[in-house]
Amino acid sequence: MLSTPLASHRLWFGAALATVALSPLVAAAPATTTPDLDRRQSITTLSAAQIASFTPYTHYASTGYCSPSTTFNWSCGANCEANPQFEPVASGGDGDKVQFWFVGYDPNLDQVIVSHQGTDTSEIKPLLTDGDIIRKALDSTLFPGVSSSVTVHEGFADDQAKSANDVLAAVKQTINKFGSSNIVTTGHSLGAAIALLDALFLPLQIPGATVSFVGYGLPRVGNQAFANYVDAQPVTVTHINNEEDFVPILPGRFLGYHHPSGELHIRDSGAWVACPGQDNTSDECIVGDVPNIFDGDESNHDGPYNGITMGC
Repeated sequence: MLSTPLASHRLWFGAALATVALSPLVAAAPATTTPDLDRRQSITTLSAAQIASFTPYTHYASTGYCSPSTTFNWSCGANCEANPQFEPVASGGDGDKVQFWFVGYDPNLDQVIVSHQGTDTSEIKPLLTDGDIIRKALDSTLFPGVSSSVTVHEGFADDQAKSANDVLAAVKQTINKFGSSNIVTTGHSLGAAIALLDALFLPLQIPGATVSFVGYGLPRVGNQAFANYVDAQPVTVTHINNEEDFVPILPGRFLGYHHPSGELHIRDSGAWVACPGQDNTSDECIVGDVPNIFDGDESNHDGPYNGITMGC
C-alpha cells in the first residue's frame, strides 16, 4: 500500500445528493438491454495470478495523481518505484483546468502506457466536472464516424478533449521511438473516465493500434448507445470496482447512463470476480452489491486494489 493515499473523494457526495434530489431511492433502473448477458453467463473468480497481472496498471493509475514534473523524469516516489522499468516520454496537465497525464513505454509489458489523474478535491474545476451530469455527442473531429446517438457525460468529454491532441502526439512519439503499437489507457475515478474515452479515441486516430483500457472506480460515462458502442469495438475493456464503492453506480441509470461490459468486482472477502454483461445486477457485482448510495462506502473508492491505494 502506498504511504500517502489521496483524501476521500467527497465531491461524489455532492453528485450523489443531486441524484437523490431527482430520485429518492437512487436505485438502479432495470437494464434496457443485454438481460441474457446479466443472467445467463456465469460469474467467475479470478486466480491469484490473474489478479497480480493487474498490479502494474494499478500503480500506473495511481501514478496519474503525481505532478508532471515528477512523472516526466520518473521521480514520483513509491508509485514510480513500483514500475522502475518505465520509460517516460511526455507528461502534462495542471491538475485544475487539465487533469495530469503521462505517456511512456513499459518494456516488460511491451506496451505504451497512457495514464490520467483522477479527481483532486483541492481543485475546483474537477469538482464541477464530476457534478455535471448533462450528456452530449462525442466531438466528430476526435471521434470521426461515431453516431450522434452515442452521448457521454459532458464534463468527462470536455476534460478528455483538452488533453487529447497532446496525448495523441505523445503516443505517436512513443510508438515511433519504441516500435510498439500496443496501447493501454488507465486511470482512477475521473481519470478512468478520461482513459476510457482515450481508449476509443486513439484507435480512430492511429490505424492498426491495439488498445486496451484498465480503469479503477469508473463512474458511468455515457448512455446505452455508448455502452453498446464500447462493447462493439476491438478494444479490451476492464473496469475494476472495490467493495462498496458507490462512485461506479453514478450517474444513475435512471438518468440514462450505462456501463459497458468488462466489470471486475473486488468482494469484501478480497476475491475478485468477473461480472459479465453491462451493469450486472447480481449481488456479487457492484450494481447488485450497492443498489443505492446509502449502501455504499466512500472509503472504498481509493482502494485498496490488491493492496494498492490510489494517490501520490
